Amino acid sequence: MKKIALDIVGLSYSQTQSGAYALVLAEQDGKRRLPIIIGGFEAQAIAIELEDMTPSRPLTHDLFKSFAESFKIDIKEIIIYNLVEGVFYAKLICLQNNQEVEIDTRTSDAVALAVRFKCPIYTFEFILEKAGIVLEEDAAAEAPAPKSKKPRSTKQKKGLDSLSIDELNERLEKAIDTENYEEASKLRDEIQKRNKSSN
Repeated sequence: MKKIALDIVGLSYSQTQSGAYALVLAEQDGKRRLPIIIGGFEAQAIAIELEDMTPSRPLTHDLFKSFAESFKIDIKEIIIYNLVEGVFYAKLICLQNNQEVEIDTRTSDAVALAVRFKCPIYTFEFILEKAGIVLEEDAAAEAPAPKSKKPRSTKQKKGLDSLSIDELNERLEKAIDTENYEEASKLRDEIQKRNKSSN
């Protein structure tokens, strides 16, 4: 299965759910974005490294990196390899003495380690088809999408358009509470779009 390279393009605070953040990954050779809801600790770990900040004491991910380097273990890449009921699954591809080992991990931890080891982040086409979004409306027309998905996404967009901002916030809280992160990401994007247009 062909791997698709991703870059980190955004990390924002959720205004509706305390402690929740949205990590946005973008495909390098395309216009789709992959939004992932993550916890506050992991968001902080990613942000600190992206901003080249040095905490007074090592964070857990810094400790992991020091530990791995001490035993000559390198992370070659991370792969977001599955999506089940809104939950993303990832693995670390590690190298030690030219031997490759795969380690299962939460996606947020995988990204926090990827920024520390400066290794690439990958996913697969079926995940971008399921959870990927195109931010620009004109780009949505250009991006190829399976015929079976078009009617569903159009129906969903109309459904979101008909909701008030309070209803969107209420549905977002329910989606996060039930760990339906894919739905939460779409709701969050709609709320942000409306907030920008009202400013």
